[in-house]
Amino acid sequence: MKGTDHFKRTIQMFLEQRAAEDELFAKSYRNPGKNIDDCVTYILNYVQKSGCNGFSDGEIYGQAIHYYDENEIEIGKPIQCRVVVNHTAEPTQYPKLQKRHKSTAKKETQVQQPSLFDF
Repeated sequence: MKGTDHFKRTIQMFLEQRAAEDELFAKSYRNPGKNIDDCVTYILNYVQKSGCNGFSDGEIYGQAIHYYDENEIEIGKPIQCRVVVNHTAEPTQYPKLQKRHKSTAKKETQVQQPSLFDF
């Protein structure tokens, strides 16, 4: 198996949501020379080369997008491994993350620091 089915589903759902929201990416995503199995293989090889054991969702999703955006990309050899996904795959997860990020950014307020030299 080239990663767990859950991992593949999570990546695929993210990519489908991204393609639905981004017309430019949708063209890359529909490339008949690209597929989710090779995308997962590319990501797993990226992770293995890094030597790290944990990654943020954004970094992994970024590599998935990179795979689809690049015409000439070295996928690497299939890797037998087990991938742990720390959340449930939801097709609406990406927009929720965007909304959460926007709402926390709006909540930030500037606190005026009192000056020690104000007379």
